[in-house]
Amino acid sequence: MPLAAHHTDVLVIGWGLAGLVATAEAVAAGKRVTLIDQEPRSNLGGQAWWSFGGLFFIDSPEQRRLGIHDSLDLARQDWFGNAGFDREEDLWPRRWAEAYLQFAHEEKRSWLREKGVGFFPIVGWAERGGYTATGPGNSVPRFHITWGTGPGIVAPFQAAVETAEAAGRVTILPRHRVSSLTITDGVVTGAEGDILAPSGAARGVASSREVVDGFTIAAGATIVASGGIGGNHELVRQWWPERLGTPPSTMVTGVPAYVDGSMQPISAAAGARLINGDRMWHYVEGIQNWDPVWPDHGIRILPGPSSVWLDATGSRLPVPLFPGFDTLGTLAHLRATGYDHSWFVLSQKIIEKEFTLSGSEQNPDLTGKDVKLLAKSRLGKGAAGPVQAFMDRGADFVVRDDLDDLIAGMKALPGGDVLDAARVRLEIEARDREIDNDFTKDAQIAMLRSARAFRGDRLIRTASPHRILDPKSGPLIAVKLHVLTRKSLGGIETDLSARALAAGGAPVPGLYAAGEASGFGGGGVHGYRALEGTFVGGCLFSGRVAGRAAAAAL
Repeated sequence: MPLAAHHTDVLVIGWGLAGLVATAEAVAAGKRVTLIDQEPRSNLGGQAWWSFGGLFFIDSPEQRRLGIHDSLDLARQDWFGNAGFDREEDLWPRRWAEAYLQFAHEEKRSWLREKGVGFFPIVGWAERGGYTATGPGNSVPRFHITWGTGPGIVAPFQAAVETAEAAGRVTILPRHRVSSLTITDGVVTGAEGDILAPSGAARGVASSREVVDGFTIAAGATIVASGGIGGNHELVRQWWPERLGTPPSTMVTGVPAYVDGSMQPISAAAGARLINGDRMWHYVEGIQNWDPVWPDHGIRILPGPSSVWLDATGSRLPVPLFPGFDTLGTLAHLRATGYDHSWFVLSQKIIEKEFTLSGSEQNPDLTGKDVKLLAKSRLGKGAAGPVQAFMDRGADFVVRDDLDDLIAGMKALPGGDVLDAARVRLEIEARDREIDNDFTKDAQIAMLRSARAFRGDRLIRTASPHRILDPKSGPLIAVKLHVLTRKSLGGIETDLSARALAAGGAPVPGLYAAGEASGFGGGGVHGYRALEGTFVGGCLFSGRVAGRAAAAAL
């Protein structure tokens, strides 16, 4: 059977957010684009569709209205203190970081607003750090939630691509899996691969890999926007860095199975240099989804700062490893304990105020732009509906009226046998004694009081400090937490035009990369740590650069 053959100006591999943005930009520049992906069309928008839609802005109107004083200099201090760039390979990631900071400070918000994207007025404070001014973390709240969450940020770019498709300027080919990039006289001139059997799988559900045909696509420029490795636990473990301890034996998965890293070796075979593969971003607040979509589907808790965090044995985590302060610092600490899980212990009062679950499907109020539901879920009595569903049905939640019963419930869960009941009681009771006066040596309690000086935290994010064992604040809740795979922070090295670079530093002719496949720009714009709100933003920025540069080169 002859291969299905196509010709195009620009070939974009991967239809996640970076691929959609690159396609829209190339089309706007007058080029014909072919957009391909190995999944059925139900997955258009990729991983970004499932996201919370958080975006990192600097000195935004939302920040100023809340009395937040931000600046490009402060954000640069935070970014570079967080990133810890220390390698020869960090030349282009550093340059991408400077360029992205300028974008986040100047054009990013207005560009999105022109496309109809809106933002929730309360700015969140993610990755609070807790170290010195030059250490990891955000000095001020910068996490802007898209009104409409992930689907809201995907929508304008999907609409632009589908409008161009209707006009005959874009060809979208689902179920096309690349096996190699085509090289002609040293230039990448397209791709070839397998056509997979049609699939009616719903969004996010794993689809078959049955091959029914082959294809070739000839292109003037090729953009790899195929995502990271978070759905491939084997690859995550293979690239797991020693600085984070041993890889977990068990993990939950924060991305669909198609986030498999398959294009990275294919790009390397075409001459692209892969860098910083040992830099990765996984969460330690993962819970098993009671209603899974993809294999081992986990959901991340976006925690407020009040829950007491205990390791698997019941010892409290050290300063400043409080909920929401330092993701990778907490991951490294917990890996050193020898156990794959940890615990939150909290009260009903805390869960009502502070628990948000990551993902568009876990936030129907924000995703559906439902103001009435928003007021009820964020300001009303009781836990938000999706959180309550996990309390009722989630395998990792224990809800009891007194501490002895709570500890018994924790010990009954898998792995709970290592929990030291006396240690748990000591930690919770000692913490509660510190609440009873205005003075404390407990740094977490001091941070709670400080956090509530910010109107956004006081309104919807941080419960008033109280004794966890106070019956008026109950019942008591424990949550078993797992490592949840999510992002690759390394990838294809690119210059500031998103051109893929070879080992010697020269561009690979005809080849570009964007999104997570390129470490969100340069092969690792975040360095070792991310400031949050910069993954979706990195896809937007690198996709825009790649689409414009590829079009301009033709």
